[in-house]
Amino acid sequence: MRNSRPRVLIVDDEPDILLMLRVNLEAEGYSTLLAGDGETALRRIAEERPDLVLLDVMMPVVDGWGVLERLALMDPRPRVILLTAKASTRDLSKARELGADEYVTKPFDPDALLGTIEKVLRSRPAERDRPSIQPVYLSDEL
Repeated sequence: MRNSRPRVLIVDDEPDILLMLRVNLEAEGYSTLLAGDGETALRRIAEERPDLVLLDVMMPVVDGWGVLERLALMDPRPRVILLTAKASTRDLSKARELGADEYVTKPFDPDALLGTIEKVLRSRPAERDRPSIQPVYLSDEL
């Protein structure tokens, strides 16, 4: 039987970020899964079916863009928040084209990130398919 807590897969090649996000999310009642690269993330998504994926872009093996491209073929696919240091207009446009639900830049405020996660999980499918997302610069709120 599936746990009723939302399940979040955290994908990042930095162990400190994985640990910090896991601690913060579990303290807020989320169930977490971890992956250190895109290949592991894709396997965990197929096996575990998380509700949401926090996805870094710059990673070894398969990067975040590759993960997003493969998720586009999945039905249903989990919601995805890109969590990345890449903040160019080109990157934002690529994220939009590949179906990311939100785009959060590093460094980020963990409390503001929790609000973004809640917003994405509450959104209806029609809202998820909106054509434009805007970057969330959480570090500006510090």
